[in-house]
Amino acid sequence: MSADELKSAFFDELLKVNRKLRTMFDARVKKRGLTLARARLMMQIAECEGKTQAELAEQMHIEQPSLVGLIDGLEKKGLVVRCTTDDDRRAKRIFLTPIARREADSMIAYVAELRGQVLAGVDDADIESATRVLAILSRNIGEAAED
Repeated sequence: MSADELKSAFFDELLKVNRKLRTMFDARVKKRGLTLARARLMMQIAECEGKTQAELAEQMHIEQPSLVGLIDGLEKKGLVVRCTTDDDRRAKRIFLTPIARREADSMIAYVAELRGQVLAGVDDADIESATRVLAILSRNIGEAAED
């Protein structure tokens, strides 16, 4: 296989894996009446409650207006609450409701289970190498997006 063919095959496999993971996870969260984006946000909040909207947007690599829409949807479902901060009344800290906490914990457990299934039989050294490659790809994409 030539270098170009190898790169093409790698890229195709990367896209295929991404699509399959998203499809599996999306099917799981749809059963709970959530979108993939809202489920990701709930899990992010569960990992570190009380973050501001700006902090969450940065952690999730999305724009604040997009995040606000996701939070609005979760708030309407009674899954999150916004609280003003003492030092800046304009800033809002986001917290899960007790029901949402249970849902988020369940989704986090599912992700851990899925991770175990998907990575079964893959050596730690291969995972380490793949992680380095993916970090380089992520950096390259970020730089290309700036151009």
